[in-house]
Amino acid sequence: MVLAQLIGQAGEEGADLVTLRAIVEEAGELGARRALARLGLEDAGAGKDMAELRELLGAWRDAKRSALKAAFAWGGRMLAALVLVGLAVKLGFPGWLK
Repeated sequence: MVLAQLIGQAGEEGADLVTLRAIVEEAGELGARRALARLGLEDAGAGKDMAELRELLGAWRDAKRSALKAAFAWGGRMLAALVLVGLAVKLGFPGWLK
């Protein structure tokens, strides 16, 4: 409603800098409200919900990073064990056990 009044004022009196800035500000606020409403974030608890989602996303990223580190560490240990077994077979270690 305020946006329509500002546009009407700009049409009648001419668009000076103050009126144009007011139109842009009002249009921006209206667009932001509509976007938040479409996302379901227009209520008072939306800020808390977003904070919780960010915390959850951070925890997910930490868990994913830890899992990848563990997988690479496990793979490295397996590779080292295979190399040691290969060297033992190559050097005749099974013959030493007899």
